[in-house]
Amino acid sequence: MLSVEGHNVWPKFLKVLVFLAALTPFVSLVQSLLMGQLGPNPIDPLTDHTGTLAIRFLLISLALTPLRFLLKKTWPLRFRRMMGLFAFFYAFLHVTVYTVLDQQLNLTDIWNDLAERPYILAGTTAFLLLLPLAITSTKKMVRRLGQRWLVLHRAVYIASLAAVVHYVWLAKGDILEPFVYLAVLMILLSFRLVRLIR
Repeated sequence: MLSVEGHNVWPKFLKVLVFLAALTPFVSLVQSLLMGQLGPNPIDPLTDHTGTLAIRFLLISLALTPLRFLLKKTWPLRFRRMMGLFAFFYAFLHVTVYTVLDQQLNLTDIWNDLAERPYILAGTTAFLLLLPLAITSTKKMVRRLGQRWLVLHRAVYIASLAAVVHYVWLAKGDILEPFVYLAVLMILLSFRLVRLIR
């Protein structure tokens, strides 16, 4: 076991490794953009990749609690906040690409999209639900909010459902990937429901 002067440093080292792994897709996207590998219209792949990354990290963050019970170990919970914050990070990039690069901050066009395209509304709902969760993710906010923090952060389940529905609606049944995410989410929500019933 890795230790320094009697202190176990393996958990911190593992956290660094997980952080770097979670940041790698972002670095890869930036590299592809700078090297012109995203095609003639890089906005579309940027939007797609950041959106799917946000959903993946949301699902990973939700999967850590079931993993804790399956393994009967507490270490998966150490990464839950990090995965949640990375989910928000990629969701923020996704929204930024859409509002700034795609819509060029045209509030009229953005509003029309919200009114006319249900999948945009679902995605916006997911992001707005994730925003207060990211803001209150610090240890200081956990202590300040107490039990209210737990109630607030249960909104992650609604946010995840809205995000996956956003993707399923957007895909219009053309590809399998969003339905895989939906199936995974249903399994995770079912696990949560069983735990609540028990």
